[in-house]
Amino acid sequence: MTKIAIFASGSGTNAENLFRYFQNHASVQVSCLLCNKQDAFVLERAKKWQIPAYVFDKTDFGESGKVAEILAKHQIDWIVLAGFLWLVPEWLVAKYPKKIINIHPALLPKYGGKGMYGRRVHQAVWENKEPYTGITIHYANAVYDEGEIIFQAKTPLSPNDTPETIAEKVHQLEYQYFPEVLEKVILQEATKCS
Repeated sequence: MTKIAIFASGSGTNAENLFRYFQNHASVQVSCLLCNKQDAFVLERAKKWQIPAYVFDKTDFGESGKVAEILAKHQIDWIVLAGFLWLVPEWLVAKYPKKIINIHPALLPKYGGKGMYGRRVHQAVWENKEPYTGITIHYANAVYDEGEIIFQAKTPLSPNDTPETIAEKVHQLEYQYFPEVLEKVILQEATKCS
């Protein structure tokens, strides 16, 4: 069984979509959730799906901290960032090379980097009158949104779109593609290793 840890910082709609998708999967399991915000709603979602959840701070994220212990305890093979807003530290990238996957709510390399998340991304896309936007699923490294791209999907935008309607279109792409792309990458890697 391949074990995933999901890292999230907010409401957790993508995390819950992954909980649901992998709930009775034959070879992939969401083993735990790690969250850097005590009051994030994703913790409630994890409880509902009976996924062990942990809250951590900057100190815990250090090389010998609580996060490393949690990952070891659950024998984690892959890390999935689902709305996680902190930069992944070097030690974690080194421990999980090409095994940390992030989803970004825009078509990278546009609208990426520090501070570009959630509504800020959709606002920027709207202000620039982009003809389309989308999602990027990529390997995470120690630089915001610069890891190798795995998959992108796009959606057309109209002059009538607002940051809110853009967000909704992007969410639909996330829900549709994120679980399937993750599954494909993880299973391909498992096949290579067996």
